[in-house]
Amino acid sequence: MGGGATGKSMPETPLPRLVVFGEALTDLLRQDDGVHWLARPGGSPWNLARVAARLGIATGFAGAVSHDVFGEEIRRRGAETGLDARFLQEIDRSPLLAFVPSTRPPRYFFVGDDSADLHFEPERLPRGWMDAAHVVHFGSISLARAPLAGRLVDLAARCHAAGVRITYDPNHRIAMGKKYGETFERMVRLADLVKLSDEDLARLLPGRPAGEALGVLRAWNPQAFVLYTCGGAGMRLLTPTATHDRPAFPVTMADPVGAGDACLGGWIASWLARPAAPPTAHLDFAAATAAAACEHAGAYAPTREEVEAVLAR
Repeated sequence: MGGGATGKSMPETPLPRLVVFGEALTDLLRQDDGVHWLARPGGSPWNLARVAARLGIATGFAGAVSHDVFGEEIRRRGAETGLDARFLQEIDRSPLLAFVPSTRPPRYFFVGDDSADLHFEPERLPRGWMDAAHVVHFGSISLARAPLAGRLVDLAARCHAAGVRITYDPNHRIAMGKKYGETFERMVRLADLVKLSDEDLARLLPGRPAGEALGVLRAWNPQAFVLYTCGGAGMRLLTPTATHDRPAFPVTMADPVGAGDACLGGWIASWLARPAAPPTAHLDFAAATAAAACEHAGAYAPTREEVEAVLAR
């Protein structure tokens, strides 16, 4: 008998339970010699997607990247952590780049006036993706870059109307101007969970003490969970009925970059894997994921074994 096709088609891989929308970019970090630059794939939504995928959650990163060496590296690194390739769009446009001339203190600027990320088309996503998704995530500078921002806010409204749970992390950056306040409020009102840092809150609602600013978010959406992170000081979870404080796990710090993305990625992974678990269990897992990420250089996506090891301390 020949070795040709049998006529039977291979079963299609199920669509992912988590879909993450936003930007993937390349950080160009100036080295100490002042001459060389290190290229490192990144972007808050892409980092979060990789964390969730590595923790065992079927995840699609829905964004657009350039059809060049930068986009190829993002595609390859995403595939290594198990991201669903059907959700990534490659576009013949320039890459989105973040130049980081200094990390101490952090200074950066973005280059990408008509870059590939802005040409993401939700209509090209796999058919039935929204029916399969249990959680969708939005955030970062993708919600501040027209025309992409308008498409994503409209998409978030559609997901909300369809009953798909939404997580949102503003991840405040200098690219967000004064008009971003309207998007911020709109996304808080749509979200089931809002994650933000103390720095995010201070910049998005300036001049208010943290407790008062968190009260504004609660007034906008009383039913949402709010995950408020304060670096080494730990984090606070506000639910519609209670408040839970969680100290940070002690770590041997290698790099805090990406800790916030790991925190929320860990929360979502726990949320999906253990839907009956109490919020405090998800909070513990989120804190342990952030801690595990901080023990590695760069925006690291920890394994479940590494997170469990932190929890066991």
